[in-house]
Amino acid sequence: MSRLHLAVLDGKYAVVRLSSEAEVPNWAYGGSFLSITKTDDELSVVCKMESVPPNHVVESNWRIIKVVGPLDFSLTGILAGISEPLADHRISIFAISTYDTDYILVKDEQLADAIAVLNREGHKFVNG
Repeated sequence: MSRLHLAVLDGKYAVVRLSSEAEVPNWAYGGSFLSITKTDDELSVVCKMESVPPNHVVESNWRIIKVVGPLDFSLTGILAGISEPLADHRISIFAISTYDTDYILVKDEQLADAIAVLNREGHKFVNG
């Protein structure tokens, strides 16, 4: 796999679980990154942490590492090339893919370790 250019997005993010019948809440729309996934089982929202009101099922304090793209759909192993070395160092991830690129969320307290691991793998961090 070729070496990737990566960027850390500003701010802390939350992964929020809502019921499958819920509409996307207005509070989710603040910030420069928003991911919405709806299934028969749930509605998951990834948004700025400070946007989430109290009393929700939430995992907080995520940081986002962006694979600088756009990436060609024929590329293989992008997520594996990031997730495997992080898993080897016991760094949990939450992955999101879009049409243009991939995003890897790591807990804020593990961000420095994740950056160090990915740098050792030959990936290069650039400004967002």
